[in-house]
Amino acid sequence: MLQTDVAIIGGGIVGLATAFRLTQEFPRTRVAILEKESSLAAHQTGHNSGVLHSGIYYKPGSLKAINCREGKLAMERFCADEGVDYEICGKVIVAVDESEFAALENIYQRGQANGVRCELIDQDALRDLEPHASGLRAIHVPEAGIVNFRQVCERLAARVREAGGQIALGTRVLRVTSDEAETRIETTGDEVSARVVVNCAGLHCDRVASMTGQQLPAKIVPFRGEYYKLKPDAFHLCRNLIYPVPDPSFPFLGVHFTRMIDGTVECGPNAVLAFAREGYRRRDVNLRDLSESLTYPGFIRISLKYWRVGLGEMWRSISKRAFVRALQRLVPAIEAEQLHVAPAGVRAQAITRDGQMVDDFLIAASDRVINVGNAPSPAATSSLNIGRTIVDHLRDRLD
Repeated sequence: MLQTDVAIIGGGIVGLATAFRLTQEFPRTRVAILEKESSLAAHQTGHNSGVLHSGIYYKPGSLKAINCREGKLAMERFCADEGVDYEICGKVIVAVDESEFAALENIYQRGQANGVRCELIDQDALRDLEPHASGLRAIHVPEAGIVNFRQVCERLAARVREAGGQIALGTRVLRVTSDEAETRIETTGDEVSARVVVNCAGLHCDRVASMTGQQLPAKIVPFRGEYYKLKPDAFHLCRNLIYPVPDPSFPFLGVHFTRMIDGTVECGPNAVLAFAREGYRRRDVNLRDLSESLTYPGFIRISLKYWRVGLGEMWRSISKRAFVRALQRLVPAIEAEQLHVAPAGVRAQAITRDGQMVDDFLIAASDRVINVGNAPSPAATSSLNIGRTIVDHLRDRLD
């Protein structure tokens, strides 16, 4: 049996950042990460587009806004200290017609309220920054950046191990039981005994929460985000990051252009229901996952509400021409032959039974368990601060 003080379920960037913060602040505390895959950062983190978000989109005072702002600064310091590749390159959020001016202004006001360095710019200034972008107005966010989050995870894991923390790969959690003295975790490997359990299981966080006896107010529904990449002869079409004005009622940012830290340019994503929680390809189907999504009242309600948007996303999934047309709203010069298919990602979207997409981080704490029940973008940017927040929840239990 593996005995530890804190068992963290999930070896993505949030779980690793939490373990790192714990080993820093409580060096005598035993920490173990339980990861079901054979490698770390195998799912949401490993399929991340690598953007260091500024926090401009999020409701002032929300966990997303607070953690993104403080987490971004912490991530920059960590990368600088650890020699992780990152760059503060800036981004533009582009309004392509007058109907988007009001939403653009609202995003700008949120940015101001959140302390983001940003400015409204006209068409000429936009062309100076992104010569191939089409827009009447834009917000320039010079502090946005790009980073290699896999490399971040490698450094976090190394620091956790150096501090005496354990990382058990290929260890799937099967059952969690508690008594007055301890919490026991049955896994596909060793049984684990812990004083406290932290659930950072991402795509499976609601199921793990149920194992701990805590029912979250939302269920995870997986959405696949599909991408293309520019071929090298088209890299000049995007200097840094080009984003559209997002639909304020929908939590996805729309197809956009992202220069990656390796110099390539990613285009997308769309957002379609994945037929498996780890459904990175259209042919990936898990009947349990699919049945849960299709019969969940929250998903049914949100599908009825956004059916037009959903059909558009599905059409872009099967039609490259439609995907290219969406990209051409931002960069008219782009052509289909300049794009090739890139790996997809899956977003763990928490949805309540009444059909609301949970728009903020969701952290539910009890005496023995902390469940991270919703940590979509900008969770990677915010991870070091989310980890600190979890440690704050644990402080009384570990002192």
